Amino acid sequence: MPILGEMAKQKADAVLFLGDNIYADTHDMKVMREKYATLAKNTDFQALQQHAPIFAVWDDHDYGLNDAGADYPQRVQAQKEFLDFWGIEKDSPRRTREGIYDSVILGPEGKRVQILLLDTRYFRSTLKKSAERRVGGPYIPDSDPAKTILGETQWQWLEGELKKSAEVRIIATGIQCVPSDAGQETWANLPRERQRLFDLISKAKASGAFIVSGDRHWSEFSMTDENVDYPIYDFTSSSFNQIHPRGTPTDNQYRISDSTYHKENYGVIQIDWEKDDPIVEVQIRDINSKIQLRNTLKLSELQARSN
Repeated sequence: MPILGEMAKQKADAVLFLGDNIYADTHDMKVMREKYATLAKNTDFQALQQHAPIFAVWDDHDYGLNDAGADYPQRVQAQKEFLDFWGIEKDSPRRTREGIYDSVILGPEGKRVQILLLDTRYFRSTLKKSAERRVGGPYIPDSDPAKTILGETQWQWLEGELKKSAEVRIIATGIQCVPSDAGQETWANLPRERQRLFDLISKAKASGAFIVSGDRHWSEFSMTDENVDYPIYDFTSSSFNQIHPRGTPTDNQYRISDSTYHKENYGVIQIDWEKDDPIVEVQIRDINSKIQLRNTLKLSELQARSN
């Protein structure tokens, strides 16, 4: 994983791992533990750990099984393995509650960045499948009000977190949120949950929010201004070293990047606080740190309506 060594050279203030951090794909916790141990021994990963604090969520493959949700029978044990590997403190709330979601605020007043780490696996309901497989997979939207992505306890927690004071909010989710459904796992498969997230941002008057996601084995930028308080961006960066053999992106009516990028890559978020209207720039960099995609936002564009 040489890209992790390249990332270490950047000496970031923080690093986000967005899931599929290992490919466990097992019911056997011994196998999962061994795969975490392999990652821990990787010298590029060690270099990255030494240069920046890492905040992590999981996706399906480090959760336990491909496309798994609340029906994964080893989810309690997998949570312990996740928390142990990432060195989460023994007195952390993540040790006593279901799910690995968490939040942290970095930086001084006036330059605060809130990182919201969502768990889109532990509580997620079974997805609806179509008999006809599309490019991205078999899944289709399901408006069943009983189905959930975050689970009610995590939703209540998130509402409280969004009310905290911060200038920028980075919402980290393993699966994409803004992109349209095209067969793959995405928030769009449970559209009521997707809209609930957007409504919650508006209700909490939570300014400065955007989404970062992974999973897809390519990078792209998406945005929606439909039924939201201000435009919601979803910056997808994927993956470190697992190049998709198909190489074809799924349809996405919300894609705003001129292209997608399919080789090894990582995302960079830079915030220029010195401007009167702070600038947030999101980049996708390749294995040599060359910029392949770029999007620049003014913080004033991510402001909740006052009324």
